[in-house]
Amino acid sequence: MKPRSTPRTRRAPPLGLALDPSAPEPLHRQIGEQMRRAILEGRLKPGTRLPSSRLMAQDLDCARGTVVLAFDQLVAEGYVVGQAGSAMSVAADLPDEMLTVPRSGTPPQGSTVGRPAVARRTRALLAESPSPVPAGPPIAFPTGQPDREAFPFALWAKLLEREWRRPGVEAASAVHPFGHAGLREAIATYLGVARGFTCDPGSVVVTTGIRHGLSLFAQVVLDAGDTAWIEEPGFVGVREALAASGVRAVPVAIDGSGFSAEAAQALAPEARLAVVAAAHHFPLGTVLGLQRRLELLSWAERRKGWIAEDDFDGEYRYSGRPLPPLRSLDRAGRVAYFSSFSKLLFPALRLSFLVLPASLVEATERIIDRVSVRAPLLGQGALARFIADGHLATHLRRTRQLYAGRREALLEAAARHLDGLMTIAPDPGGMHVIASPVPRLVPRFDDVAVTAAASARDLTVQPLSVCYAGRARQHGLILGYAGTPEAEIDRALVKLRDVVLGATGRPRRGRPR
Repeated sequence: MKPRSTPRTRRAPPLGLALDPSAPEPLHRQIGEQMRRAILEGRLKPGTRLPSSRLMAQDLDCARGTVVLAFDQLVAEGYVVGQAGSAMSVAADLPDEMLTVPRSGTPPQGSTVGRPAVARRTRALLAESPSPVPAGPPIAFPTGQPDREAFPFALWAKLLEREWRRPGVEAASAVHPFGHAGLREAIATYLGVARGFTCDPGSVVVTTGIRHGLSLFAQVVLDAGDTAWIEEPGFVGVREALAASGVRAVPVAIDGSGFSAEAAQALAPEARLAVVAAAHHFPLGTVLGLQRRLELLSWAERRKGWIAEDDFDGEYRYSGRPLPPLRSLDRAGRVAYFSSFSKLLFPALRLSFLVLPASLVEATERIIDRVSVRAPLLGQGALARFIADGHLATHLRRTRQLYAGRREALLEAAARHLDGLMTIAPDPGGMHVIASPVPRLVPRFDDVAVTAAASARDLTVQPLSVCYAGRARQHGLILGYAGTPEAEIDRALVKLRDVVLGATGRPRRGRPR
């Protein structure tokens, strides 16, 4: 008979077992399966004494006969042994290979020998992915990483506390699918002041990043199989977002004036979308000239095409005012504007935004929950207050000065330590520079191999070649300086010089490691 539960404080179920009476699997099989797993994974060692069936039944709130039935099956299978007058215990003579916890990368039972564990497309992504971020400090030259010490985290904590100590109606109930109304209002106001164009808060969509926003936009304006132009080289996430939406991406090589609509039309005249970073191209830093901007806008208006403008770090310009975005010239309503707070504030924030053309707001609002996920609400209210109270503008002024100093320190140190190996072209904006091998090293310079070697020396660099979609690729290193303390730059470049010398077949002499 099943014993009754009492209101006393219950002990945790023995052996970490947990039963689900609503599951289709009988309780005795649930007990047996969980104990088998505990034995095979080594959580129950050979020879371990087990609780009595009476105690287990009491703590699991089930009939004793259920536990006895499970034990009988385990004994029959050889996992558990029992002797008259003694408690049950885990068998002491289980084969060693049964007790080995499977390690990451071990082929699952029944897999085809020699067959890779992951798909071809995953292997292709792994081949083009930089090495993992090194675990130990210092971490120099990460791309897209703002300075960790510059952000006012104490202020941010107060804003978060204020937001959730007494959440407003919006935070505690259903939110508009485009995001927090206060944040969308603050973004629209900020863009009018800082980026030179006005927009209705209703057209602002809060997203988690360019991949999220571009994938959503592509699904709204393009059909699967349609064609989009992308910059060559360009941000890998753009290709990934379009591929996830079933859109065919055609790379268009940029030149000293940026993206050319004329060259793009010659490659793929059927394209209906162009994805560009007009104010500051990633990774080369090229600025899209006025004539090219007008040509691209003319194409979009004439062909009823769309332009996705990625303004990922347009706020950082170290000579003169930040360049205006392409959206500020749009009179036909064909430009969707993308930007991110993660690069301006801190990456873990994971909040970006998309400003839709007015003609697409209603349709996007109606289908967004069917084709996309929403950005997390946590932090949106705090960010709205951070912008509205002027803290964002203050933070940008401070970090512009900070990053300008780090940029100069990097260029000066590179002239000393990378002379004869790599050259860096000054970039008046952004958060990174490109280090290119000198001509004599180009034939044997593999930036993916150099990136892996740098990671082993606690340096985080990004290979330039992975930014290319086509076969013709330029090799080099993308060095982010915004998140690298100035005191670390000189020492990090000494390490990088050693890495480059070793990777190009010329071991360095006369300098201690």
